Amino acid sequence: MSAGDISRKLYAKACEILPAGVNSPVRAFGSVGGEPLFYASARGATFTDVDGETYVDYVGSWGPLILGHAHSDVVQAVSSAAAKGLSYGAPCAEEIALAAMVVETVPHLEMVRFVSSGTEAVMSAIRLARGVTGRDAVVKFSGCYHGHADHLLVSAGSGLATFGTPSSAGVPEAFASHTLVVELDDAEAFRAVMAERGDEIAAVIIEGIPANAGLLVQSSEFMRLIRDECTRTGALMILDEVITGFRIGPGGAAEHYGISPDLATYGKVIGGGMPVGAYGGKREYMEQLAPLGPVYQAGTLSGNPVAMAAGAATLRRLLQGGGRAYTQLDDLGAAFEKGLRDVFKDHGKKWSVARVGSILWLVLQDGEPPHKYEDIDPAAADIYAKLHAALLEQGVYCAPSAYEVMFVSLAHDPSTIADTVKAFDRALSEIG
Repeated sequence: MSAGDISRKLYAKACEILPAGVNSPVRAFGSVGGEPLFYASARGATFTDVDGETYVDYVGSWGPLILGHAHSDVVQAVSSAAAKGLSYGAPCAEEIALAAMVVETVPHLEMVRFVSSGTEAVMSAIRLARGVTGRDAVVKFSGCYHGHADHLLVSAGSGLATFGTPSSAGVPEAFASHTLVVELDDAEAFRAVMAERGDEIAAVIIEGIPANAGLLVQSSEFMRLIRDECTRTGALMILDEVITGFRIGPGGAAEHYGISPDLATYGKVIGGGMPVGAYGGKREYMEQLAPLGPVYQAGTLSGNPVAMAAGAATLRRLLQGGGRAYTQLDDLGAAFEKGLRDVFKDHGKKWSVARVGSILWLVLQDGEPPHKYEDIDPAAADIYAKLHAALLEQGVYCAPSAYEVMFVSLAHDPSTIADTVKAFDRALSEIG
């Protein structure tokens, strides 16, 4: 079902007053064709657009809605908090409640500070790492996205590993010059850059499981190498858990790989659908933040009581019963993966599916899932555009980009997954 008349009218109006008619570029349909759908309401695993069409949603607000849309616990928590005041700009008990849940669940976190987005969390963690180490350079990996802070919007230069170049207009060369870019899953290149420049590097940052340019699952050996090299050189390891934190398990990617980063960043799930980010780590590092230490960071809406209540309600539901929710999510994800692989095989496709828990990515190229961005076949984007349109006609909503992942929530029950697999079968029959 393509965009209906009301969606199209709203989009036309939006384009007059919003750049490209959207407030985040990933919401645009430029890479898949057509026009974006405008939501009217959402509940559980589905949403209804302004034209009255209902879709099964595998975007889930790009990951936060692990319980599904408008979960009753979260709605009640938000309503109760809002009735007492929308924002205080002062300390509140709700901050302590959510912080305690996070710190008590994640072993390597001794203290956290809340902010309002994942970008803000990463930006602040890097500033803290620079303040702690007295160094300027940062290592990141190609294909990893850490928000839109200037020094992280960089692409790799030539050679084994070079200082980055801006990948967005408006980013000064001087900012990007402090960021080194290395390919994922390339132990030799990473060792080389750490050997050559280790004493200049304040931090090495990597997504827990890179999930913004496909789902590029890394080996435990590579993640341990990053940990070991940071320890050897005195750089801080920053694990970006904005997507993976409390999504793939209580301990996120750190638990998945069996590593302990120096600092970690969070967002999405810990806000339960409200704007929340956080960064945390060892007490000795976190106490370098103002007003205790010299590293400044502040935020008018940080620790907002309504957002804190939403996050606490979400984590409380996830962690109850010893975390059985994660077993349920993994089972749903596994069933979805198997169903998709079977459908691909039935249609004579040598495609595959990358999955970790409730995060999946359609690998629309021959062979098993790649581990680095450079191994993704650009031709898959054209296939995905056709598949995306065909799935909309089947009432299934996926991200309008071949490089984005799918999120399963607790609201996606086995029958929903089975119906979605059938929708993929019909969509593939349509596009051939």
